[in-house]
Amino acid sequence: MPEPSGPRRPRLALLMGDVAGVGPEVVARALETCRRESDPLVVGHPGVLARALDLVGLDLAVHAVDSPEPNGGDRDLSRIACWNPTTADVGDVPTATVDARCGRAVADWIDSSAAAALEGHVDALVTAPLNKAALAAAGVDVPGHTELLARACHSDSVAMMLYLPPAISPPHGLGVAHVTLHTSIASVPGLLSTGSISERIDLIDGFLRQVGCPDPRIGICALNPHAGEDGLFGDEERTLIAPAVEKAIAGGINARGPLPADTLLRRAVGGEFDGVVAMYHDQGHIALKLVGFDSAVNITLGLPIIRTSPSHGTAFDIAWQGTADPDGMLAAIDTAVRLCQNRPDRQPASQQLQEQED
Repeated sequence: MPEPSGPRRPRLALLMGDVAGVGPEVVARALETCRRESDPLVVGHPGVLARALDLVGLDLAVHAVDSPEPNGGDRDLSRIACWNPTTADVGDVPTATVDARCGRAVADWIDSSAAAALEGHVDALVTAPLNKAALAAAGVDVPGHTELLARACHSDSVAMMLYLPPAISPPHGLGVAHVTLHTSIASVPGLLSTGSISERIDLIDGFLRQVGCPDPRIGICALNPHAGEDGLFGDEERTLIAPAVEKAIAGGINARGPLPADTLLRRAVGGEFDGVVAMYHDQGHIALKLVGFDSAVNITLGLPIIRTSPSHGTAFDIAWQGTADPDGMLAAIDTAVRLCQNRPDRQPASQQLQEQED
């Protein structure tokens, strides 16, 4: 059954993530809603996708394609396109296991999808969870999506931002960008610099302006308890963080800090700030996941492409049991669509194709 004609919509690459986890199921559960607002291309193993569709009871045929390029005449609602740009065969990977084949496949899917976005074949990437141990088992030398995408896009300054959409934190949402990410707590102080903190402030300020916040209020977390208590608990606030805040203010950014993280994040959730810069992973994640675990979205800042993902992991404990909640994936899809619509410098890939044909 052909899709009815209407306004052109963003073309999203939905990466199924580690197939031993809940990724294929949350992608399958999200497809019906996703197709109302976008043109999805699933990136992953066609056989795994077929099993996931059967698991969730969605009557769609899987149409294996050998290219990410949009086909303007192929919008058949009875089938879903699936692209599998990897030689790693994950069709028979056991459920809830760390498998090097999954790590290899996920890395290949990310690299190929990023290239497709850079070439304009897709407008955004929405990625289901990967398993970092599987990546390592495959010999991949970076730990996650953010680092893989930075390398694929040749982007030097990127940041992971956890974002509560406007439905949870009106009117523009609440973002928390991280200066350090997938590293040990012991290594964090040595990885911080005034330059890296400044970059994150600039990135989150730019993102919030893109989504319609005219003068973002940015709070910058201290590293140490009580913001260091005048150097009693550490001097990173005085030597590293404060200079970055001063630079941001001098550049016209509405920044405040360094502020004690426990109170800053509470104030931000209460609406006093539009964005927060956290010094390390759990400093930012804990507060936002307490408020919106099922709705928080990961966004990679600093890329030339749009990438979002749900904030949950592979959830091996419930994988392939038919109980995975798709709300996080749906929030990531909705956020990707809104970012595509708010990005004036790029037409949807489907529109580019149509204009080439015209």
